[in-house]
Amino acid sequence: MIKKPLPVGVDDFEKLIRNGYYYVDKTLFIRELLDKKGDVSLFTRPRRFGKTLTLSMLKCFFENTGSEERNCKNKKLFEGLSIYSCGSIYTEQMGKYPVISISLKSAKQPDFPQAFYAVQEAISQEYKRHEPFLEHMDLNPQEKQRYIRMTRMEAVRGECNTSLRFLSECLSKIYSSNVIILLDEYDVPLENAYFSGFYNEMAEFLRSLFESVLKTNPFLEFAVMTGCLRISKESIFTGLNNLDINSILAVSYGEYFGFTQEEVDRMLQYYGLEEKKDIMRHWYDGYRFGDEEVYNPWSVVKFTKDLCADREAFPSPYWANTSSNSIVRGLVERADISVRGELEALIEGSTIEKPVHEDITYGDVYQSEDNLWNFLFFTGYLRQTDRRMVGEDQYIEMAIPNAEVRYIYKNTILSWFDQKVRNMDLGVLYEAIDHGNFRVMEEEISSQLQETISFYDYAQSYYHGFLTGLLKNIGKYRILSNREFGKGRPDIILKTPSIRGRAVILEIKVSTKFSDMEKACASALRQIKEQKYDAELREEGYTEILKYGISFYKKECMVRM
Repeated sequence: MIKKPLPVGVDDFEKLIRNGYYYVDKTLFIRELLDKKGDVSLFTRPRRFGKTLTLSMLKCFFENTGSEERNCKNKKLFEGLSIYSCGSIYTEQMGKYPVISISLKSAKQPDFPQAFYAVQEAISQEYKRHEPFLEHMDLNPQEKQRYIRMTRMEAVRGECNTSLRFLSECLSKIYSSNVIILLDEYDVPLENAYFSGFYNEMAEFLRSLFESVLKTNPFLEFAVMTGCLRISKESIFTGLNNLDINSILAVSYGEYFGFTQEEVDRMLQYYGLEEKKDIMRHWYDGYRFGDEEVYNPWSVVKFTKDLCADREAFPSPYWANTSSNSIVRGLVERADISVRGELEALIEGSTIEKPVHEDITYGDVYQSEDNLWNFLFFTGYLRQTDRRMVGEDQYIEMAIPNAEVRYIYKNTILSWFDQKVRNMDLGVLYEAIDHGNFRVMEEEISSQLQETISFYDYAQSYYHGFLTGLLKNIGKYRILSNREFGKGRPDIILKTPSIRGRAVILEIKVSTKFSDMEKACASALRQIKEQKYDAELREEGYTEILKYGISFYKKECMVRM
């Protein structure tokens, strides 16, 4: 039996259904949305958790396309899905409203003129989509010319500021019905503008754009917005008292973004992969939205597709390459010693408890370490394990959700710290190595260890990689790592290109107790001697060879020579 293809990267609902892709039915989201009857609903979820597909589904369900044939085709998309059996109170809403659907993800541009152009272009495309009905709009000549200017991107700035409200008014005149507004990735322009240096201009523009269409708009039926973060203190929603915010803490809608355990089990069963249930859970489960435990849908679909091609395929951190992390990187690089310690604890598998507030302010992003935890939490790098109220503050116990995100910490965040350390001036360390000043060596290496993040297992491989990284810019020496010399493999060999220069042997040991570090250094030096690590160097012609025994205990280093 031929199985349905998996919709990797398909976020267009019509394309997904018409082409027979495997679909995890989330159409009951529509029922809950209609039951709650919010004027403006904002849904914030991590990237790649189905927000764009959800808005595409809403568009197909609610939109009156102006063509009876097209409306019937859209209705057929929902046949056999959960919403179709919920009763006429819901199905009679199908094809009933004009819809304005805009994505702002293209506004990630290097300066304001280009970002403004990208937003203007997205709005212009929506005007063009409805242009065939222009003659049916009861517009006066001035209004018609304004509509045409919008399609041609010739409108002045003031017209762009209120362009969505004007389009809603035009569509309302055609269909004699209020309009549904769908805004995807609403926070992308602000995040990008903040890091590109034109935040105030973008915030002012979006404030005008959003308020005109969402606040006291008589032509609005309801609006749905999606993004990664709730942004309120920027005043882009000033006075918008009809905004219903649904973050990952909200109990409502918890199961509609991400896959539930039942949905993942059903998918694995369909593709005959039931034996992969445990590894799927270990790698991609662990998120908690409201009261619902959910999987990362992007990673589940990607891994399932890989398993269909190769049942022995290994899980991968698929989400690592899709998640925006510029904010997190900036915060982590500024982390003090207490934050670094807490990140180490998280990687080890422990939890931390932090105060959480949902309204993120880009202007204050680097003002407090609490912002680091808020960003990590709301963007999917941490999950809620418990929460409590202390006075007026909400405290959340957090942990790393799963193996995929732990891999991201270990290989992305740790590499940021390594890069930060390696970009430091290490001249004092290099000079100490060159001149046999082992006391300064241990002070410098210990100091660098304090600046990075490591694991509590503190394996020798970690210290070996760390020390090799510190030495990579030493300049006058070639670095040889774990090469055969004498009877064994010394950890690190440094040697000048000319045999008239100097060679250095560094042997590493890891101590289980601080008090044993001296013994470990002696053991390392004894190993260098007994294994004759210097023999080959002497055969090459080196006469000056420095030998260092280095021991590590957690973030302490001792050097002897």
